Amino acid sequence: MTGAHHETGGTAGGGTPAAAVADVPGVDVPELVRLRTHHPEAVAEAAARRARRPLIEDDGRLMIVAADHPARGALGVGDRRLAMANRADLLGRLCLALSRPGVDGVLATADILDDLLLLGALDGKVVMGSMNRGGLQGARFELDDRFTGHRPEDIQRLGFDAGKLLLRIDYDDPGSLNTLEATARVIDEMAARRLPVFVEPFISRRGPDGRLRNDLSADAVTRSIAIASGLGGSSAYTWLKVPVTDDPADMAEVMETSTLPAVLLGGEAGDDQDGTYEKWRGALRLPTVRGLVVGRSLLYPADGDVAAAVDTAVGLL
Repeated sequence: MTGAHHETGGTAGGGTPAAAVADVPGVDVPELVRLRTHHPEAVAEAAARRARRPLIEDDGRLMIVAADHPARGALGVGDRRLAMANRADLLGRLCLALSRPGVDGVLATADILDDLLLLGALDGKVVMGSMNRGGLQGARFELDDRFTGHRPEDIQRLGFDAGKLLLRIDYDDPGSLNTLEATARVIDEMAARRLPVFVEPFISRRGPDGRLRNDLSADAVTRSIAIASGLGGSSAYTWLKVPVTDDPADMAEVMETSTLPAVLLGGEAGDDQDGTYEKWRGALRLPTVRGLVVGRSLLYPADGDVAAAVDTAVGLL
């Protein structure tokens, strides 16, 4: 099914007509469903023949597009509450992003990576499996973030290149301890397989409304990096995935907390896309920062031009 992108009807996420989004290829959903129904082993076969590449190439930089949000029930982009709910549209945006020069790979859950394998979109790309998606957005158990996605053995079996996990720590929530312990053991299991694992740490707090918010102050990000760097019996295969702090001027000192290689977490750019790019540009100059992992702000830019948003982010590297 390599290259089986066909124009389809339907809408882009949030009710926007797919045709209004520049250059996003259609996806042959009936063919994906046919393969999943009659030939489920096609996923493993596509993984086995996928052309692989090193995690880091000669330029020492990494540009990854992220699409693991839906499995945590996080489907919104800006004021579009269900923007990522249309799977054909999301896959089209991902295929477009992966086709752009300088994009190294993708981070996603099994359902999305399986579709991309069947579409032939992952040849020569870095593939990162998302490992813990149990902390559903808005749930009372959000901080007891169980490992419900890729296991280390899955990443090894499928020939993927790395794993990623989310580590949110609330000093007032006992669920954080469960996540800390499970994270440490997964880091051990990945190191035993010589597989890189990207740890995305936050100090998080619940507000008066009960909603969980990540603290992006310099103090909180520094503490989260220190905690994440020390987990497990070996840090040899551990990378960090970190946000830019509220005040980007603090990033140089914050990133002195660890010698582990790091990528920047993109997050949502909001209305100030140019300001976000400038924050990334400054942090990318720091010695431990090796690249970007960006999702919604590139896949769902305000102007609908996915290719331009991706190319701009690549240019920062």
